[in-house]
Amino acid sequence: MFEQHLAVLPVLLPLIAAPLVVLINNPRAAWLLSTLFAGACVYISFGLVSATMDGGALRYALGGWEPPWGIEMRVDSANAFVLLTVSVIATLVLLFAKESIASEVAHKQLPLFYSAYLLCLAGLSGILITGDAFNLFVFLEISSLATYTLVSLAAERRCLTAAFRYLVMGTIGATFILIGVGMLYMKTGTLNMLDLAERIQAVESHRTINTGLAFIMVGVSIKLALFPLHMWLPAAYSFAPSAVTAFLAGTATKVAIYVMLRFVFTIFGAGYVFEQMNMEFIVLVLALAGIFQCSFVATTQSNIKTLLAYSSVAQVGYIILGVSLVSLTGLTASLLHIFNHALMKAALFMAVGAVFYRMGSVQITAFQGLGRRMPWTMSAFTIAGLSIIGVPLTVGFISKWYLVTAALEQGNWLVAFLVLVASLFAVVYIGKVIEAAYFKEPSEDADATKIKEVPVSMLIPMWLLVLANIYFGIDTSLTVSAATAGAEALLNGSSLVGGVQ
Repeated sequence: MFEQHLAVLPVLLPLIAAPLVVLINNPRAAWLLSTLFAGACVYISFGLVSATMDGGALRYALGGWEPPWGIEMRVDSANAFVLLTVSVIATLVLLFAKESIASEVAHKQLPLFYSAYLLCLAGLSGILITGDAFNLFVFLEISSLATYTLVSLAAERRCLTAAFRYLVMGTIGATFILIGVGMLYMKTGTLNMLDLAERIQAVESHRTINTGLAFIMVGVSIKLALFPLHMWLPAAYSFAPSAVTAFLAGTATKVAIYVMLRFVFTIFGAGYVFEQMNMEFIVLVLALAGIFQCSFVATTQSNIKTLLAYSSVAQVGYIILGVSLVSLTGLTASLLHIFNHALMKAALFMAVGAVFYRMGSVQITAFQGLGRRMPWTMSAFTIAGLSIIGVPLTVGFISKWYLVTAALEQGNWLVAFLVLVASLFAVVYIGKVIEAAYFKEPSEDADATKIKEVPVSMLIPMWLLVLANIYFGIDTSLTVSAATAGAEALLNGSSLVGGVQ
């Protein structure tokens, strides 16, 4: 019975803490309270992962109103796995943020930052565990509005333009999702996801349902930054405070990908989406185009935040590529990469944030000679970068191994070959940063007195992520079993049977 109440706590705790940190109006106390509540969400998420893997889905009816009339929180092995990823990244970024944010955000705005951060965490958690399609939209807007605020709080004024562009694109995406949900409600008379999944089968060939699917897929694709609807992401990541970029890179797009998975596999059914609507080829082509185009653009960047932002869009392509294969191994690869990419990219953006903390710049010239002056930071960047490339004994290798395996299971040698070729782009854009750090002399503009390692409070969360990159690249028992259980849960909720490998 107690486990059922756990299902609502990942949303409830940060919602309670968000106004408290503003009322306290003390940056140090706001940081401590935010970190404690986020840490509590990690503990709860571990409990939810364990409970769902052992005993199936947990359901919680808000106010005692049973679904489909009432609002339901529902946690299964798929969303519990993603929820754990979000809460862990959120907590580690908060540990990193104490020093980092103090140097990038005005002192009087720090309580506002932590409040918006907690609201974003609550929104992301709500998106993952709600069982109601309309409330998914509500939580999506809570997280989005908080994210626009977080992006706009940087000292550099270009963050305002980036936040406005993000707001415009995010609003368009949310509107498309709301229109799509409205069309589903018009034909089925329900908003509960499981109830929708049952009722939609009788009307799935109707034009309104087809149009609703199109609106939802486009809206979610904007939110997850699927090529070519990704142009809001590079600016938002480049000009937001460093801790915000690390948090968003590890969580926001991953949650949006989960939303797509939930709509496709739980509500519409993979058979309807990929077979009847013939979207399998479209999604596959867009994923591959995003991987190659954005990886190439990343190789041309001199701003390292922008470089990693385009890399993130390419990594989204890898995740969606696994989805397009419509198999147990492909979905397992996608869920694995949601977790693994969060570890990689959060560590990389933390390392870049550490460089900005000392150098005041993230241009590639600022990285010259840092291998000797900031050895711990650059070692962390190097290891996480090797994981992005997919070097064995890192989590990046595990993700690509499962993705290539999924392609080969279907006899799709071309896709497997393209995945391996695309990794060469990562060698180029990660390699040029490593070259600057270890094989070039510091820029003449650099102040030698400022070039030293960052505080331990920034190094610890960064290195916890780096060590996780290595540990889960060697011991895959936990992540693979959780991802496989999540993939099975999604496929069991789908009308596609023949596509399961």
